Amino acid sequence: LELVEIETTAGIFTVELYKNHAPKTCFNFLELVKIGYYDGTIFHRVIRDFMIQGGDPTGTGRGGESIFGGKFEDEITNELKHTGAGILSMANAGPNTNGSQFFITLAPTPWLDNKHTIFGRVYSGMKTVQRIGCAPTGPNDKPQTEIQIVKASLNLSRLLTQ
Repeated sequence: LELVEIETTAGIFTVELYKNHAPKTCFNFLELVKIGYYDGTIFHRVIRDFMIQGGDPTGTGRGGESIFGGKFEDEITNELKHTGAGILSMANAGPNTNGSQFFITLAPTPWLDNKHTIFGRVYSGMKTVQRIGCAPTGPNDKPQTEIQIVKASLNLSRLLTQ
């Protein structure tokens, strides 16, 4: 069980990574977490009853690089679908354009199946994700009040107590 804890200005949530289904995507995410890439970034796009999106150090939705430098290919499998709230998936600008941006669903989003790499799910703290998903937004679906990832970290302490 590979867990990453994401501490935000709206609370804490933990994601479980699907390393068997998306090994390269999970490696990218974990390595970016280890170097503090996501720390201090914002959720730049929030759409109620759809998803919350983050992972862009520019805060614009146009930035972010993978640990490999630039973009990398999709890891799409028929075994994983955007079936409900709490799915962790890579944001992209078309096929094989994964970088650092990710989103978490707030509802089923079947039209995203086979277009975005699913690489995990919310393991705990779904209330925090829902709280972020209810944030009032302005132009470009950007929250009016900044919601920041304070720190993303490998959740080792909690693993040891389970």
